[in-house]
Amino acid sequence: SEPPLIYAVEDGSGFVGYVIYHDYDESSVEIGWVLATRAWGQGYATELTRVLLGWAQAAGKDVVIECVPEQVATRRIAERFGFSLVGERDGLVVFRRPCA
Repeated sequence: SEPPLIYAVEDGSGFVGYVIYHDYDESSVEIGWVLATRAWGQGYATELTRVLLGWAQAAGKDVVIECVPEQVATRRIAERFGFSLVGERDGLVVFRRPCA
């Protein structure tokens, strides 16, 4: 689709995973990432979050992250980047960060 909803992430050794960036509602976008286990703990999610927040800021959009309640690493990243827990939707916890 235009624009892409999912983007591949690669490094010097190949495919690392993918990120999600798409409209969530009129005023916000949803971001997310799914990384190969070899990439866990390497800082990819932090750097990808930083980049995606930049895209959203340039678009003047709030940012939403949804994840399963057990996804502790995602919750930590959301908190580190100033997201607030705003509730649950379809069994997922929802974090939101206003456009900075």
